[in-house]
Amino acid sequence: MILEPIHCPRCDEIEVIKHGKTAQGKQRYRCQQLECERGTFICDYSYAAYSLQVQQQIGEMAINGSGIRDTARVLGISPTTVIENLKKKFQVASSE
Repeated sequence: MILEPIHCPRCDEIEVIKHGKTAQGKQRYRCQQLECERGTFICDYSYAAYSLQVQQQIGEMAINGSGIRDTARVLGISPTTVIENLKKKFQVASSE
């Protein structure tokens, strides 16, 4: 039996605990670091746009001048998801 530590995708710490299950039956985890701004996470999301890596790629592609439809096509997600993600990033940046 091999135990694989679960890392928080935001702060990369291994101090995580189980935090229930989703409606689809996937295990949800919670980071124990007080400084970590991400509350709960799932290791394998059913929709790619929920993963932290894809969300970062959306921002990087927008900075590099890619359009919304182009970004959605390359990442295999909905254009509506790209727009909503960019709105969230803009609201966070403007409120700081």
